[in-house]
Amino acid sequence: MTHGGRLAARTLKAAGVECVFTLSGGHVMAIYDGCIDEGIEVIDVRHEQAAVHAADAWARLHPGKVGVAILTAGPGVTDGVTGVANAWRANSPILVFGGQGPFNNLRRGSLQEMDHVSVMKPISKWADACYETSRIGEYIELAIRTAVSGIPGPAFLEIPMDVLGAPLDLDTIPEPRFRDYRVMSGAPAQQVEDAAAIVAAAEHPMVMAGTSLKWSEGGPALQRFVEATNIPAYTNGMARGQLSMDHPRFFNRTRKLALGKADVVVLAGTTLDFRMRFGASIPADAKIVQLDLDETLIGQNRAADVGLVGNLGVNLDALRVALGADVDFSGWSAELRSAEDEADAALAGQLHSDEVPIDPLRLCKEIAAAVTDDMIVIGDGGDIVAQASKVIRVPANGGWMDPGPLGTLGVGMPFALAAQKANPDKRVMIVYGDGAFGLNGFEFDTAVRFGLPIVGIVGNDAAWGQMLRPQAVIYGEDRLVATELNRTRYDKVVEALGGHGEHVTEPDQIAPAIERAFASGLPALVNVEIRTDKGMPKGSTYV
Repeated sequence: MTHGGRLAARTLKAAGVECVFTLSGGHVMAIYDGCIDEGIEVIDVRHEQAAVHAADAWARLHPGKVGVAILTAGPGVTDGVTGVANAWRANSPILVFGGQGPFNNLRRGSLQEMDHVSVMKPISKWADACYETSRIGEYIELAIRTAVSGIPGPAFLEIPMDVLGAPLDLDTIPEPRFRDYRVMSGAPAQQVEDAAAIVAAAEHPMVMAGTSLKWSEGGPALQRFVEATNIPAYTNGMARGQLSMDHPRFFNRTRKLALGKADVVVLAGTTLDFRMRFGASIPADAKIVQLDLDETLIGQNRAADVGLVGNLGVNLDALRVALGADVDFSGWSAELRSAEDEADAALAGQLHSDEVPIDPLRLCKEIAAAVTDDMIVIGDGGDIVAQASKVIRVPANGGWMDPGPLGTLGVGMPFALAAQKANPDKRVMIVYGDGAFGLNGFEFDTAVRFGLPIVGIVGNDAAWGQMLRPQAVIYGEDRLVATELNRTRYDKVVEALGGHGEHVTEPDQIAPAIERAFASGLPALVNVEIRTDKGMPKGSTYV
């Protein structure tokens, strides 16, 4: 005889789960006990939001599998809501367990009792509760199947503590079978031919690749497509890194120029949301070929001329074949490459600036110099991450992570915990804003406890910069409210937690400090004081 927590852990093991993220809670301890028997590592963090963010990152790094977070009842679940919402917008397949008071006292006011399922339903693909111990495995299989199938997303499963703790004979419970339910099919041939005809007739086409390309594992297909056609490609969302930044058909600084001249835009998993001005970024007379896993996104906010629903890699390969060998947009790509080179030259002064406080772009240049192809880099901040994304060359596929379209700050260390745990042979770096560090920076304690040598670099401008600048412009620099911070010694905080800290005020000290941080073998933070911009900053990274 054993208990329901062991059945839960056995089912997770059968699904390929290697570790779970949690903050200790009495309602869910039976699952921890089961994890011991099943060899599943339990990584306990300092805030439930961090547990869910870590599960999100784990899913991003393991295509076809779920990341798992286990939350105790009441405030444990509500603390995790932000993480679930972020995974919802990013289409990350996670399974979140929620504890609950004893089922035999349901609706009587048990400690931390609340209706978790109703809270989670609007931000989950699936949310339900299991009230029968023998069916725990069945419910977990259903939750995971829902999370990874079709358009990925979060699943939430509540299990009351007496249901988890109830005795059962494990040998009498059949083990669920787990299958791969990801979308592997493509669009009908006629639609592919229609799309090919539009692309072939273009003079200034471009590809905008986004998050669904990542969930389709379509990076190699995108590379084959752009190499066959010489079409210029841009990426956003989780598509960053799907096409190498040193690839001759990858472009980073000329998106606005390319969109302004485009007569055909191939949206490969890029949604027409705020990042594309809800479709207004594309000229009114340009044609749109839209590829996505989700048929409901085809034509959202602006009609598509052809929509290709299905696995993006499959559809890109089919489109490439349909175009044949006679389509060549190398002249258009060469024009954009020249403009990219001009943009690089325009930034050279800031990239090499010796001013103090340090120019943010000088910091980004030094960070970029430290990035290697086998590294995982995580962006957690506003302005500093926006600037870094223009300078840092994203490592190979899966080597860049940021919150996604919900824009949740605080993902840095939780994402890094999962990334370092999943890739012990790789180095993990976080590019922080000082505001973002304050949200989950205490997870450096978790990194210390689990021996994870993550390195964070804070661009410390003593401000919520993305808010301070427009506030100063609109209302005046003498009316700044809730946007100013201190030049806090975050490096000392990390030192106090048992890590390595560096404080930098001079630009020529950035690189040595980063080098020492990586060499320390400890979780480390490099706290760099950068210029505080009020009003429109120098350079072109904000336009």
